[in-house]
Amino acid sequence: MVADTAHTHRPDSATATAQWVADILRDRIVKGVYPPGSRIVERKISAELEVSRTPVREALKLIDADGLITISRNKGAQVLQYGAEEALALFDVIASLESLAAERLAGRIDPETLDRLEEMHDRMLTYHKVGNHSDYFDTNSEIHDLIVGACGNPIVTETHRKLMARARRRRFLAIMKPERLQEAVAEHEELMQALRAADADGAGRIWRRHLLHTGATVAALL
Repeated sequence: MVADTAHTHRPDSATATAQWVADILRDRIVKGVYPPGSRIVERKISAELEVSRTPVREALKLIDADGLITISRNKGAQVLQYGAEEALALFDVIASLESLAAERLAGRIDPETLDRLEEMHDRMLTYHKVGNHSDYFDTNSEIHDLIVGACGNPIVTETHRKLMARARRRRFLAIMKPERLQEAVAEHEELMQALRAADADGAGRIWRRHLLHTGATVAALL
């Protein structure tokens, strides 16, 4: 079952409300609640989340900028379709960015960051063990984002953030394949071993392979 963030506390300001709605819609697209080709109806979202249509409209503009939907006069907001070639191209770039981040992080990691990654890694393994795919995916994403965010290169971080808005839905698809899920968990463990050993070359190599495997899995599913 896919968790939803709609029950969380609504912020007060108009800008924060639009971002809150965008986060909910983005999460639903990523986890397949709104599949490719489906329409997101302003009026329904407004009623469901108990907000006016203005922040919903602004939220749709935000996720349109992320490349997750298209907005047209006739059809309104519609979740974008995507294909295998796009997935391969996208993960080719993401693999390069994240492997560079892992390499840089391994060369500069401090005990506090390693402890945070250890805690996330253990939490992710627990969710995997009990078959909680939604929380597994969210924690897995936290790990990827922390590796990039702590690598010390703000350009890598910003570029990655923009690309991942489009790629997270593809990554969620990949965990639906049991063989790839097992392989991915093993790759995460390999990365942790490299980070514990401050092995920069190993971390970069492992993480590049990990992301390219994900891209190949998504392309095959599409």
